Amino acid sequence: MTTHERPGVYSDYDASTVVSSTGGGQTAGLVAVCTEGEAGTLYILNRYEDAVTTFGQEENLTELVRLLLLNGAAQVRAVPVANAEGYEAAFALLEAEEDVALVVCDSTDVSVQQKLRDSVCAASEARRERIAVVCGGASESVDNLVQRAGQINSERVVLLAPGDASSLLAAAVAGAIAGESDPAVPMGGAELKGLGGLEAQYTDNEIDTLVRGGVTPLERVSGIVSVVRAVTTRTKSGEVPDATWRELTTIRIVDDVIPTIRDALRAKFRRTKNTEQTRGAIRSQVILELENKLSREIITGYENVTVQADTENPTVCLVDFSFTVAHGLNQIWLSAHITV
Repeated sequence: MTTHERPGVYSDYDASTVVSSTGGGQTAGLVAVCTEGEAGTLYILNRYEDAVTTFGQEENLTELVRLLLLNGAAQVRAVPVANAEGYEAAFALLEAEEDVALVVCDSTDVSVQQKLRDSVCAASEARRERIAVVCGGASESVDNLVQRAGQINSERVVLLAPGDASSLLAAAVAGAIAGESDPAVPMGGAELKGLGGLEAQYTDNEIDTLVRGGVTPLERVSGIVSVVRAVTTRTKSGEVPDATWRELTTIRIVDDVIPTIRDALRAKFRRTKNTEQTRGAIRSQVILELENKLSREIITGYENVTVQADTENPTVCLVDFSFTVAHGLNQIWLSAHITV
């Protein structure tokens, strides 16, 4: 700011395209090749300007940060890599991070995407639940995309089609998922901001093949790019076809309900005795949390909440319950009966 000796009030201002997230979303992890910044180092980015300052405006990683924040992510934890050999170490670095809900990778190599799958699954087993979003290769056919999904086959990985914009689509979709506060709301129809056109447009039959094969198709209608139907790559258990985990909302609800109950019990039952009174209080807390999810229509019911001491280890308390996830509304069928 330039000031003078004359008394008065002076001002200055600047403007930018995207300052920060709209707030309220989840944190996204990002691994991408970048020539700037220190490879293999974790950067915490709350604003697009932070990415521009750190990596430069022309880097693909910077654009991925912009799309993540623009579409709803609250924060981005980015790990730049110098080349393909750095992906595995970068995934391991993000794997140890708390509160990362989505992970995006710019690679379309199946082996890299499989390593990302293994990383998000390992993090989730360690009580750091998350989902990966990846893209197919440029001009990849429907059959090849379905084959790629089969090679990944995980309820924690979303594979997008088409792959012509590659990681840009993955960042936009991950940002949109991060910005959706209700895990039971389907992502079908979600508008993706900051994207141009799509080279491929699928027919209804091709969309059927993609969805049943574990691929999430995108489309562009009237200049707006949106998700057709969000599914995971999990289409089989072993070699047996299994649609249990097809809908993305299923794993998102599980990742909402289980950690909520886990965190509530951890906060309220530190340094307590494994007595009948304590176990009764634990059961009441579990029911309270499930009732909250029921009232918010994240689940449609629950039952069989039991709490008991482990017969083999008296210091362990066993909590058992079941619940039913809420299903998103994908289709409405109309049957018209016309009298002439």
